[in-house]
Amino acid sequence: MEKVLAQRDVFGETLVELAHQDPRIVCLDGDLSTSTRADLMFEAYPERFLQMGIAEQNMFGVAAGIATMGFIPFISTFAVFAAKRALDQIRIVIAQPGLNVKFIGAYSGILTGKTGKTHQAMEDLTVFRAMPNVVSIAPIDGVEVRAAMRAMVAYNGPVYLRLTRDPMPIIMAENYEFKIGKAIVLREGHDISLIGTGEQTQRCLEAAKLLAEEGVQAYVLHVPTLKPLDNEAIVKAASATGLVVTAEDHSILGGLGGAVAEVLGEEYPVRMKRVGVKDTFGESAPNGPLLEKYGLTPRHIVEAAHTLLNYRKS
Repeated sequence: MEKVLAQRDVFGETLVELAHQDPRIVCLDGDLSTSTRADLMFEAYPERFLQMGIAEQNMFGVAAGIATMGFIPFISTFAVFAAKRALDQIRIVIAQPGLNVKFIGAYSGILTGKTGKTHQAMEDLTVFRAMPNVVSIAPIDGVEVRAAMRAMVAYNGPVYLRLTRDPMPIIMAENYEFKIGKAIVLREGHDISLIGTGEQTQRCLEAAKLLAEEGVQAYVLHVPTLKPLDNEAIVKAASATGLVVTAEDHSILGGLGGAVAEVLGEEYPVRMKRVGVKDTFGESAPNGPLLEKYGLTPRHIVEAAHTLLNYRKS
């Protein structure tokens, strides 16, 4: 039976493990601990858990102050609140001085448990990718969440970690070592390159299997770090096939698709298609219908690949 894990569960468990190893780690929560699973930190280390209430701007300010005292604050909130409600505080008191604050954006993307358009963050990577000093990470599965969090503690500076809500299959090996700024080739191929980030890379792998049934061999590249971006790996993927499809549970404006287009436009121009949310807000619905309506399924990735492959034939 295929093993699945929810990224938010792994976050809570790993935070407790890291706190056990490093007494500098503290957690600040915006009244969402049972949803983000920061409640596990409260149960294990209540004296190192600060319940800040529904006051995100203040929470980020407090985290900045704690960081100046040598602690490593992990802020637990929803992606939409980090990228919108507390953005000015992040920019002024954390990013500009480059403080060692780690902020977690749970419930990211469109699949947020029927919370609807108010809680769906589909522009967060655009925001933090454009903000100086902020490392931005979107893991593929629970194993990568755990590995990324270890790398975050070792890194001295602001880091944004984008997490999703629901259980997904495990892709990475248990001994996987995460390196900030490095992309990973998950499948070799010579016909077309599928470049994904976050859990959408899993749908790239599913799309690659569908294409293989047609005799099309797809090269699959997972980009877990949106900033710093692995330009070399992106150019290598493009040069391997000459055609690129990007896929993300995020707006195609400024996210992975925009980042890849920027790199290829300057370094290795090829024809490409962006699969993602098209300049629109979401809505409340079960996961399946949302993926279908907003064009994020493996089938939509395959269709984008067909468009490019047909262009090559013509």
